[in-house]
Amino acid sequence: MVKTGERPQAFPLQLKRVLEEKMERAQALPKKKKRFRNLPLFLIALPGVIYLIINNYVPMFGIFLAFKDYSFVKGVFGSDWCGFENFKFLFQTKDAWIMTRNTILYNVAFIILGTITAITVAIMICELGKRKRVKFFQAALLLPNLLSWVVIGFIAYAFLNADTGFINNTILRGLGLDPVTWYSTPGPWPAILVIVNLWKNIGYQSIVYMAAISGIDKSIYEAAAVDGAPKMKQIFSVTLPMLKPTVITLTLMSIGRIFYSDFGLFYQVPQNSGALFPVTQTIDTYVYRGLMELNDVGMSAAAGLYQSLVGFVLVLLANWIVRKIDSDNALF
Repeated sequence: MVKTGERPQAFPLQLKRVLEEKMERAQALPKKKKRFRNLPLFLIALPGVIYLIINNYVPMFGIFLAFKDYSFVKGVFGSDWCGFENFKFLFQTKDAWIMTRNTILYNVAFIILGTITAITVAIMICELGKRKRVKFFQAALLLPNLLSWVVIGFIAYAFLNADTGFINNTILRGLGLDPVTWYSTPGPWPAILVIVNLWKNIGYQSIVYMAAISGIDKSIYEAAAVDGAPKMKQIFSVTLPMLKPTVITLTLMSIGRIFYSDFGLFYQVPQNSGALFPVTQTIDTYVYRGLMELNDVGMSAAAGLYQSLVGFVLVLLANWIVRKIDSDNALF
């Protein structure tokens, strides 16, 4: 008999014995079996780990080139140390302000407009329901992301060519306007580059938000509908607040690369036109031209190190601000 106020001990004792038996069996396993028990998981992760090491860690070996006056004759280790001369050369050029300004402003525009457009597209596609046309729209939006920047550069050329381009020969001529020599007119190019970037990347960016929207509990929408909330009210009161953690995470990751630019966008689409350098020159294109035309390895390494350090500091700063405002949504 169990006295009043006392809890039966039989079940906890049985549970304790089962756990002890399992621990004894696990300890009795041969060391080889323990060692290879997680082997399938390691093999699945191996390609990604190898790529991470080759692409992210091996290049760090060349950081010290930023502080060397590199000579092809003397080699990597025989070249003379020059301190911060490469950084001085990078920032004392007349293009230093232009390329830094372009890199930051374009990335800010891409982050803001890209986030707004991707969320809008994701919501619209999710509102279509589970139909065949949803798959068609998803595939159509994702296709540009799979194209090479070389191909996209030729597509843009087909639209913007002064003599045979679609815009000059069809749109402007139909409106009675004079043709424009697009590749020697810097003015329209900030808008052109933003539009091309959105067209290429919006499908891929919207996939993340579609996945986040699919994970929202449907009962919340049902409760909102019962309360009489229309569809737009549900989007602004349920969908967007639920997307807040995803937006913050992706924005923080984008801020870390705010000093990097998509080389293909700024090099292939403007066709490397010198007349457009004031609006298309970024740090990445400047480094490429400095490396290919001037063979200045030290300056290129200094620019890469500068981008990495500034990006790292910006991520820490942005994450600190998010942690102060809403600690639950901070990355770390």
